[in-house]
Amino acid sequence: METAEFLQTLETEGRLLAAAAEEAGTDTTVPTCPKWQVGDLLRHTGAVHRWAAAYVAERSTERRPLVEPTGLDGAELVAWYRDSHRHLVGTLAGAAPDVECFTFLPASSPLAFWARRQAHETAVHRVDAESARGGSPTPVTPEFATDGIDELLRGFHARSRSRVRTPEARVLRIRTEDTGVVWTVRLSPEPPVTTRDASAEAACELSGPAEQLYLALWNRAPLPNVTGDRALATLWRETSGI
Repeated sequence: METAEFLQTLETEGRLLAAAAEEAGTDTTVPTCPKWQVGDLLRHTGAVHRWAAAYVAERSTERRPLVEPTGLDGAELVAWYRDSHRHLVGTLAGAAPDVECFTFLPASSPLAFWARRQAHETAVHRVDAESARGGSPTPVTPEFATDGIDELLRGFHARSRSRVRTPEARVLRIRTEDTGVVWTVRLSPEPPVTTRDASAEAACELSGPAEQLYLALWNRAPLPNVTGDRALATLWRETSGI
């Protein structure tokens, strides 16, 4: 996907998140994140939006702390989130393609990184807001979901902080049934090593439509299909939280 497509998705997802949060109410529990209420969700996601926008706008190359607001709730908090989202979209849309700033996952450019990361950040938390509101989540395209799986596996879980580890070498396979993409995840006492292929025999395979796998791997929905050693699916559930 191109940066412009991620920006369009980011804009749509943020609007949906705000609408669902407003309908649910800021004191409603978020079923997909039981420790959170909708207000916590808005404070976190809005703070992330402002944090990301600041790197791009200020061309900052040093990591800075994430600061969530205090004293905001109800309609005022929803309005603050909407403003945070608009500010992020406007900042990214107006940024120079060659802007240099802090990033934390591999990408073709910092602007491409932040557009992609914030699109997925917002989409996952939009699902959270809709779970609080009730009803079926708004669908995402198979292509976007496939990209999100790739970012999660080859980005987040390639980092040293990933807790998805096994005492001995094991192989987990992940397969999207609609977009036909396969990942081989090599597990060991070290961080997972993931390649986009089917290059090794797997002890366990997780498969299903890309959208269902995307939400499941982010622990927002049940895993669609599990074959082989289900202990590896359980390991993912218990240790993959970001």
